Amino acid sequence: MMIDKRLIGAVPDSRGHVARNVLYQWGGLLASAATTFAFARLLGGLLQGAATGADLAAACGVGLLAMAVRWLCTAMAGRESFLASRSVKKALRRRICNKLLRLGPSCAQRIPTSEVVQVTTEGVEQLETYFGAYLPQFFYSLLAPLTLFALLFPISWKAAVALLLCVPLIPAAIAAVQTMAKKLLSRYWGQYTALGDTFLENLQGLTTLKIYGADGRKNEEMNREAEQFRRITMKVLTMQLNSITIMDLVAFGGAALGMILAVGELAAGTLSFAGCLAVLLLSADFFIPMRQLGSFFHVAMNGMAASGKIFALLDLPEDPPRRGRLPGDGYTVCCRDLSFGYEPGRPVLQGVSLDISSGALTAVVGESGCGKSTLAALLTGRCRGYGGQVRIGGVELDRLSAGELARTVTYVGFASYLFSGTVAENLRMGCPKADDAALWRVLERTRMADFLRGEQGLETHLDPQGANLSGGQRQRLALARALLHDTPIYIFDEATSNIDVESENDIMAEIHALAGEKTVLLISHRLANVAAADYICVLEGGRVAGWGNHLSLLAEGGRYRTLWAGQQQLEEFAKGGAAR
Repeated sequence: MMIDKRLIGAVPDSRGHVARNVLYQWGGLLASAATTFAFARLLGGLLQGAATGADLAAACGVGLLAMAVRWLCTAMAGRESFLASRSVKKALRRRICNKLLRLGPSCAQRIPTSEVVQVTTEGVEQLETYFGAYLPQFFYSLLAPLTLFALLFPISWKAAVALLLCVPLIPAAIAAVQTMAKKLLSRYWGQYTALGDTFLENLQGLTTLKIYGADGRKNEEMNREAEQFRRITMKVLTMQLNSITIMDLVAFGGAALGMILAVGELAAGTLSFAGCLAVLLLSADFFIPMRQLGSFFHVAMNGMAASGKIFALLDLPEDPPRRGRLPGDGYTVCCRDLSFGYEPGRPVLQGVSLDISSGALTAVVGESGCGKSTLAALLTGRCRGYGGQVRIGGVELDRLSAGELARTVTYVGFASYLFSGTVAENLRMGCPKADDAALWRVLERTRMADFLRGEQGLETHLDPQGANLSGGQRQRLALARALLHDTPIYIFDEATSNIDVESENDIMAEIHALAGEKTVLLISHRLANVAAADYICVLEGGRVAGWGNHLSLLAEGGRYRTLWAGQQQLEEFAKGGAAR
């Protein structure tokens, strides 16, 4: 009941801790039984007037020794419970982390980030209790009644048999509730993860919601989801309380039956007073372990439901090992008949063919939704499962591991993340071994050095996401970190969006300089930034609608000239408005 062999096999180090926990609890039970028998014998002797001072001293000695043994066993059982819990958390979180690393950057395609967070935190915590409390109690609750049966059978076989036969009624009651509870807890965890997804999404987009005044509507939606979660939580609690009530009735009724039989034998003269007292005192101990197991029932159910989520993550299909190696530097990226879609039947890229050469600046332009950022996601490995060919340095991209891609391709987006900490800590993510001189060199290249010298230099503190910097300063620091990474290929995806003109010009100058020595792909919606590119690929509806340089594409007419003319008109209009 509630034992998953795969779950136990997933954390083999916990088995020894669980076994020792059970052993220590069993030792405590024997100590308690010894105390009970010693004082029952003493009281029986006192009733008959046959007890002596030596009997009293012996009973007290046994009691004190048993108390010491029981205290030691309880302390050691608690320690083993802690060690089991610790091994479970370490093992499962290590397995989840390794799984995510094997899935690579494309894991976001397969499982929501919020679900990963919930599984690795709350889900693992539920299993910590499962291994630290439920499993030891499960095996102890099987061992304890058999031990007491063996001790009481020579005294009163009728009471011992009756008590033993009543014990299985508790797990039978639990099993009766289990079918309903399994479905209920599956719904509970589904609702829990759904609420987490919604909360994380709304939290990440809170600024946007405030701007558009949509936070009230989202608040109402979250309230409805929270109310649904509250209702299913109350159903779970009701189920747990009902199961506890049933177990109490069985436990008290079974203990009462054993006591009645023992008193009946005492009245009939077939059982001594000491024996009857021992049965009375130990009857409840038949049911206490199983009753405590029942109180852990919801823990076990939550643990099983959580393990289902964990194994669903661990069972996600992995791509075959990629062992392709890239020789040398100066890689050319070649795409031939490239196609990709996030959903079946809805292609984003269709038959795209282009070359991105070293020593030249290649740009990709097009309207929003044409597939520009999807192309960048494919080249960085964040999306997998494309059709056609993508070769980097002559090696098919699907043969390259996530680690190899990370050492080869650096991606700079329009919202590169800066972490809370110092400037130096953020920069050294690009090159952990870089000295201060190397950091200042990239800061000089991105025009950030003068500003930081006026602050605390490399020790200037950054708020999360670089919130204490301007948008242009954040992008310059992101570019400096990318330069420090020093990979053969750089992809800039709208890296100059929503920043001031001065920062935009500085970043574009560095991109052009970098293109003279690296393989650089520039993705931009603003055509003025790509006019000086060596090659421009125009995407429309996921297809290549033009290829050449700025002048040749204008001469051809087509989509590029239409986009250029439209943007020029907008810029002239904006300049005229500014002049007025």
